[in-house]
Amino acid sequence: QKTAKDLRARHWKIQQDAGIQFIPSNDFSFYDHILDTIALVGAVPARYQWNGGQVGLDTYFAMARGAQGQGIDVSAMEMTKWFDTNYHYIVPEFKAGQTFKLSSSKIFDEYKEAKALGIQTKPVVLGPVTFLHLGKAKDTAKPLGLLGNILPVYEEIITKLAAEGAEWVQLDEPALVLDLGAEEKEAFKKAYAKLGEVAKSKGIKIFLGTYFGDCRDNLELALNAPVEAVHVDITRGPKQLDAVLAKAP
Repeated sequence: QKTAKDLRARHWKIQQDAGIQFIPSNDFSFYDHILDTIALVGAVPARYQWNGGQVGLDTYFAMARGAQGQGIDVSAMEMTKWFDTNYHYIVPEFKAGQTFKLSSSKIFDEYKEAKALGIQTKPVVLGPVTFLHLGKAKDTAKPLGLLGNILPVYEEIITKLAAEGAEWVQLDEPALVLDLGAEEKEAFKKAYAKLGEVAKSKGIKIFLGTYFGDCRDNLELALNAPVEAVHVDITRGPKQLDAVLAKAP
């Protein structure tokens, strides 16, 4: 934990000294940022015998690497490629009627950690639509059908960050570079209509992040979302720049 804290402080200072305006926080991970999100929203599979409180490092690393001993013998959660990269992420697991709750303080702790160093950061977290879309149902569950269950957790995250003094929160939705059907697009509209409303009422701005491709048919969906900033990847999708500039207000 001390080494992690030292690394974060060093990297925030490098960015501050370079004159970067929007310095991210919550981008540090002990293992995987999707696993961090699993812990954040309390999506821990039952076999890891989580007690329902804060997700501690023992449970976290059991999901990441498996665990044996003290009455537990479990393998790690499944991993798969993150979009078109060679990075592999922990795949969230969902079951019918699954509930979620705020179960990790990491995103708030790291924001306050940077603030104590005199650095105002932009906390980053994977958005709800991409989190559900990239997960796997373990029974009859339809992941996107759980959107109404998970949105209150994201509302709580936004509300708590605003109370801590955050000016921006970055919600990453890289699923917007995929071929989305009507169900996924409707889920995105529903999610951001609600989260945009909450953010506005709390005085915090949403920075919507997309990456690893061209938004194509989803570009208008992203640009019409009730958010204050949208990031598009013009390294992987340079052709979308003209369309973005033409549509941007």
